[in-house]
Amino acid sequence: MPVTLLTDRLVLRPWTDADVDAAFDIYSRWEVARYLGATPQAWIDRSDAEAALARWSALTGEVHGVWAIVPKGEDVPVGSALMKLLPASGTGEPTADTEVGWHLHPRAWGHGYATEAGGRLVENAWAHGLTEVYAVTYPQNLASQAVCERLGMARLGPTDRYYDTECELFVKRRD
Repeated sequence: MPVTLLTDRLVLRPWTDADVDAAFDIYSRWEVARYLGATPQAWIDRSDAEAALARWSALTGEVHGVWAIVPKGEDVPVGSALMKLLPASGTGEPTADTEVGWHLHPRAWGHGYATEAGGRLVENAWAHGLTEVYAVTYPQNLASQAVCERLGMARLGPTDRYYDTECELFVKRRD
């Protein structure tokens, strides 16, 4: 399970079984799901959330995982922040490239939570010896591309190396 990380306004903590309804509320929305994976699909059943939380809780370590983004003083997650190995197109096998990412409920858009959570995960990656972190976005996902830029990530351009789809690739290298 990932460790709990803090920012000025957020708690990044492991997802728990008590968060199933919040996860379903986030990922059952097309406006969230439309930019996820090669064939985006919104969750249609609570069992989708239960299966995802089981997968996420199986991830162990201090760097890689999927964290619930919870504003301080609240209990209900407003999204996810993730750090994982990017899957190679064609095989789906993990590459050596670490991805930072975020998925937020629409009510949490525009508050800077993605930038704050992503920045904290990058700091954590540096603290554990990683020297570069990647992000991929759908070409039309301008909001996530803006987050990448606020994180100081360099745009590398289009790639089809990951997720069996064409993405815009960003990288941040440790100074």
